[in-house]
Amino acid sequence: MAKDPIKVIVTGAAGQIGYALVPMIARGAMLGPDQPVIIHMLDIESAAGVLKGVKMELIDAAFPLLKGVVATADVVEACKGVDIAVMVGGFPRKEGMERKDVMSENISIYKAQASALEQYAAPDCKVLVVANPANTNALILKEFAPSIPEKNITCLTRLDHNRALGQISERLNVHVSDVKNVIIWGNHSSTQYPDVNHATVNTGNALKPVRELVGDDHWLNADFITTVQQRGAAIIKARKRSSALSAASSACDHVRDWVLGTPKGTWVSMGVYSDGSYGIPPGIIYSFPVTCEKEEWSIVQGLNIDEFSREKMDATAKELVEEKSLAYSCLN
Repeated sequence: MAKDPIKVIVTGAAGQIGYALVPMIARGAMLGPDQPVIIHMLDIESAAGVLKGVKMELIDAAFPLLKGVVATADVVEACKGVDIAVMVGGFPRKEGMERKDVMSENISIYKAQASALEQYAAPDCKVLVVANPANTNALILKEFAPSIPEKNITCLTRLDHNRALGQISERLNVHVSDVKNVIIWGNHSSTQYPDVNHATVNTGNALKPVRELVGDDHWLNADFITTVQQRGAAIIKARKRSSALSAASSACDHVRDWVLGTPKGTWVSMGVYSDGSYGIPPGIIYSFPVTCEKEEWSIVQGLNIDEFSREKMDATAKELVEEKSLAYSCLN
């Protein structure tokens, strides 16, 4: 029996990430190869021509799963009836701007979009915030969309998670699909903590700990961490533009695992509303290891945290508490 289409909104859809993301959604990379979709694309009025061109290309690609496209600068029209919201649009930091200026600009954007989602989206709409500062943007969205359950508002740290998997697979010369259960703790920023203490590699005969196979604690505790933390900056330096393809792919991975479930014995990293697990302050959006089942995520519990990890986890939590304080000062 044919499935009803799922409506997915992509904000900032005329940008590079949006341009990479919408064909992935239309091809089934986000919701599965048998799930029809209707894509709602939102961007600012000045990008209307670009957005029209993206819509034309989606139509020209003749995706079998694509059952409709809405391209608009009207936030109400864009949010009507959407089941999944991927919030890519945001205000980037420009030369000479202070963090508070960027935060203030993003708050006005997220306040308006949150209010529209609150009023017009499906009641159980799932939200993924991609635009930076992603964790705090998600927190602001939560404030202004109080009827959307807090468990339905998340931010993207899957890109960092995938980057960590990629670094380990390159180091060990194994396929990336054989590496699992790395963790990104904290903020999608340079304070994030990529943790391999519970990660394993499928060697064909058995699951072996990453730390044992790498056999170089100095690399794992230093270069590996900074490479993952600074990967976005390295890509900007190399291609003169920020990550787009990998960000779009990771957004698909995030939503797909959330909706369709994570494989048994595997966890992924998601920025979610802290409930105090692992001593992280409640009331911030923080990246934890999670498993997903029946369209619900759950934080993986009971992992042993060593002193090195504790320090890193607390440092990124401190930054998020400071960001929250800065954001709330902009609200007043």
